[in-house]
Amino acid sequence: MPSFDIVSKVDPQTLENAVNTAKKELQTRYDLRDTKGGIELDKKTNVITLTSENDMRIRALEDIVLTRLVKQGIDGTALDFTDEAHASGTMMKKTVKVRAGIDKDAGRKIIKAIKDAKVKVEAQMQDDQVRVSAKKIDELQAAIAVLRSADIGQPLQFVNMK
Repeated sequence: MPSFDIVSKVDPQTLENAVNTAKKELQTRYDLRDTKGGIELDKKTNVITLTSENDMRIRALEDIVLTRLVKQGIDGTALDFTDEAHASGTMMKKTVKVRAGIDKDAGRKIIKAIKDAKVKVEAQMQDDQVRVSAKKIDELQAAIAVLRSADIGQPLQFVNMK
């Protein structure tokens, strides 16, 4: 029975390269030249920490990181900017989480989108991925087309097509 897996992951090396180029841009930007703080990546927890003097510069750092990620080929929806910047002494600090894996909420959205499209496939949640199976490969391709047009809120990759 043909099947494929839907996953959401970010290549750690590409992420590190994008953060490093963002750090270099921070050093060369004229409007951010005298900024104390910067951009840090915690590889273990997949969190990017932005620190600066005020909220305006935090937003500028967000913009720099986002443009560098997109130029490296990482989807911008992989970053979670929902946390607010908070004061840490004289500095403002903001943590940006990098989404990896499909959580239960996104899994439900994916399965609901497939069922609403009335494609003859079976979708089931497995840990941090969704497995989709069908009798024909054409039906699997129709399910992929449905998911590419749907707005799930995070980047999706389709792997292990068998």
